[in-house]
Amino acid sequence: MYLTVPAQIEPLERPRYGIVSAARHVRISPSTLRSWVIGRPYQTSEGESYSYPLINRPVTEDSRLSFSNLVEAHVLRSLRTRHDVRMSAVREALAFAAERFRIKRLLLSDELRTAAGRLFIERFGQVLDLSCSDQLAITEIFMGHLQRIDRSIEGLPYRLFPVIASLGLSSQKIVAIDPSISFGRPFIAGKGVRTATIVERLDAQEPREAVAADYDLSDSEINAAILYERAA
Repeated sequence: MYLTVPAQIEPLERPRYGIVSAARHVRISPSTLRSWVIGRPYQTSEGESYSYPLINRPVTEDSRLSFSNLVEAHVLRSLRTRHDVRMSAVREALAFAAERFRIKRLLLSDELRTAAGRLFIERFGQVLDLSCSDQLAITEIFMGHLQRIDRSIEGLPYRLFPVIASLGLSSQKIVAIDPSISFGRPFIAGKGVRTATIVERLDAQEPREAVAADYDLSDSEINAAILYERAA
């Protein structure tokens, strides 16, 4: 259900992505993202219970997600890279760190790169009873995901560089998502052309050299667009 969105809503919070497209942008399954956004029922020994959302949509009555929600999902994805995200464990760790540092939306906060993030991961590891080596590995992956978020001087996220699995966390920041460019769709940083446009032209049998010339693209930029689009 899509509603008319008040004009005063900040661009970072404006509903713009359906769950399926949002999941595709940050490289997780739609069912996983849906459970993070909507919650899900589960069975216990005492009957059915309910796991409440980890990510809150900007307009409850609107099913779409915002750019800020994409960033939150990207951060949560880092935990899923090595372990399934048990929602109760994440919720407990978030609440613990957020209360300690008095941060409302910790998944969006720049403080995740410092003490708040370390405390969050430490608590998450304790809840899941992770070994020291597992906790070290997940910390590295978590911090790697945070490095792929560009922030304003106020610390607000304004650009996301999603992970392309075949290139890895340490790869160049080539494919970007920015709510102020290309209607928030993935594009090549510094060039502004959408990754989907590049791949559509190549699939239409246009010469790679012609596509590269039209948008001033390097081989690595074209390759990144292909890998990003075709990995979905």
